[in-house]
Amino acid sequence: MNKKLSIITVNYNNQTGLEQTINSVLSQNSLNDFEFIIIDGGSTDGSKELIETHGDRLTYWVSEPDKGIYNAMNKAIRVAKGDYLYFLNSGDLLYDQTIIQKIEPYLDQTCGIYYGDLIYQEKDIQVPWIFPEQLSFSFFLTENINHQACFIKRSLFDELFFYNEEYKIVSDWEFLIYAICKRNIPYKHIDMLIAIYDTTGISSNANNREAMNQDKNKTLQKYFPLFVQDYRNIDAIKLKRVQQFLFIKKFKPAWLALKGFMNIVLLFLPKFKKENA
Repeated sequence: MNKKLSIITVNYNNQTGLEQTINSVLSQNSLNDFEFIIIDGGSTDGSKELIETHGDRLTYWVSEPDKGIYNAMNKAIRVAKGDYLYFLNSGDLLYDQTIIQKIEPYLDQTCGIYYGDLIYQEKDIQVPWIFPEQLSFSFFLTENINHQACFIKRSLFDELFFYNEEYKIVSDWEFLIYAICKRNIPYKHIDMLIAIYDTTGISSNANNREAMNQDKNKTLQKYFPLFVQDYRNIDAIKLKRVQQFLFIKKFKPAWLALKGFMNIVLLFLPKFKKENA
C-alpha cells in the first residue's frame, strides 16, 4: 500500500546540512506515514557514508553523479510511491517533530497542490514567510512558493511534465506557474509553518539573479506569450518613481498640484500618444 507522502532530499557535498535534514525527518513522531528518499549527486565529502549509516531507515537512496538539482529531483519522482511529494533538500529542516502528523489529514486528493508557510533562516535570524491564500499570475511574476512549503500530487508530474532539467534554478517555479495559472490545478493554502528554509542554497544567491530572470522569460514566452508585455508593465510599476506618484495620489491637494505641474510640463513636449493607438 502506498504511503500518502514521499519526503525527498537532494544533496551534493553538503554533509553537515544533510545530517541536519536527516535528523529532522527521522525525528518525526509519525514515521509510518511517509517514505523517505535521498538522492545524492556522488558527493565526496562523506555524505554517502552518512547516508549508509541511516540506510535501514530510508525507503530508497542512491549516490551517483547527476546533471544538476532538477535531474536529481526527477530521479526521486520516478521512484517515489507516495500520493504526494515533498522536497526538503539538504540543510532544510521540518519546523518541528509533529509536522508530518499535522499535514497528513490535508493530503486527501482534493487538491493537486497544498502549500504552507516557511521560516527563512538568514544567518543569525529567522524570518517568517507567509504565502497568500489566493495565488495569481501576477504573484508568480515576482514571487514563488518554495518547494519546502509545497506538497504536490505525484500524478501531476505524469499529467503535466517533470522538472525542466535545462534550468538550474527556476524549474519548480515553472511547474507551479504552469500548473496553477495555465492548467487551473486546484490548490489550497495551509495555515501552518512547515519548514525552516536554508537560504544559503543556489536559488538564494544574488549572483544567480540574472540567470533566473532569463529562464523565467523563456517560460513566459513558451506558455504565456500574450502576457509578456504585461510582465514588463508590472516591472515598470515597481519603479521607485512610479511608487512615489502612487503614494502622492493618496493625498488630494498634493495630487492636484502635481497634476497641474505635469500639465504645464506637457505643454512644452511633443503631443503624447498612447502606444498602439
